[in-house]
Amino acid sequence: MLNEYPSAVVFGCSGLALTDEEKEFFERVNPLGFILFSRNIATPEQLKTLVQSLRETVGRDDAPVLIDQEGGRVSRLKSSYWQKYPPVQMYGDMYEHGALAALKAAHGTARLMGRDLRQIGINVDCAPVLDVPVEGSNEKILGDRTFARNPHTVGALGAAICEGLMEEGVLPVVKHMPGHGRAIVDSHFELPVVNADLETLRQTDFQPFKYLASAPWGMTAHVLYTALDEHKPASLSEKVIQDVIRGEIGFKGFLICDDLSMKALSGTLSDLTTEALAAGCDAVLHCNGDMDEMDMIASAVEPLSARAMERFVRGQEMRKQAVEHAADFDYEAARSWLLGKVA
Repeated sequence: MLNEYPSAVVFGCSGLALTDEEKEFFERVNPLGFILFSRNIATPEQLKTLVQSLRETVGRDDAPVLIDQEGGRVSRLKSSYWQKYPPVQMYGDMYEHGALAALKAAHGTARLMGRDLRQIGINVDCAPVLDVPVEGSNEKILGDRTFARNPHTVGALGAAICEGLMEEGVLPVVKHMPGHGRAIVDSHFELPVVNADLETLRQTDFQPFKYLASAPWGMTAHVLYTALDEHKPASLSEKVIQDVIRGEIGFKGFLICDDLSMKALSGTLSDLTTEALAAGCDAVLHCNGDMDEMDMIASAVEPLSARAMERFVRGQEMRKQAVEHAADFDYEAARSWLLGKVA
């Protein structure tokens, strides 16, 4: 039954362990899953315990626990406990000199990264970034988080990352749909407006996502594309989600919006929740762990729709199949190669 489905939201939490208030809240609201940040991470044992505690609140052993572990500066698992990973631009640079070697390196890195996540119970990685940067885009936000300026290179390397993660039992989240690469301002603080024409977007920004239209999860961009919808950013736009992401790009996966607390969006969190779900997002995301804000979202969120649940289950099956068919992998050889790149 529809009302037995989890709520269509992924929440963050405030610290290294759940408070009693958070436990009660998550038990009552039953979110689909959770997302972790540096504030939630100290040691592997502490993190395993937190992940287990989060799942216990909703009574689902396989509840999604997300993290942003891209490599480079967007790596939540840091310190001496975890392997350091390079920014993905390295693979784009390698690709120019040898595509097969670059694809093998990207895939191997994803296997290592996925293994790190799997060992602590995290099963969803908000990576890879498939945005295609252009001259003048915000280097601070994207920069070396992106593979390359060639959309076909981005698509190929993104596919290698997705494959490696799934072979370790970790679902990738391709982001930020339908393309954040032209953003001049930081969507954490204000709304980026992209004025490129539709044909230009088709030839560049959309292309990597078309490569990965069958990916299990995707994340929308808080960006206003005037050629697609003059009034609403992608995360809140039925035109963008239905006509472009689901239609032209053909994305088949589970679609979650970027963080609702980002300043690119205006309006109350309850209204934004309603708008994002009505536009076609399968679930909403809220990251900062602020209880008052989470209460506002909980007041408006609905259970996953039947169609969203189908997409979610599809992703679970994709992960299971990838693990079952994964080839043997030499972790030590891959780690030795990587150490030579990040030393």
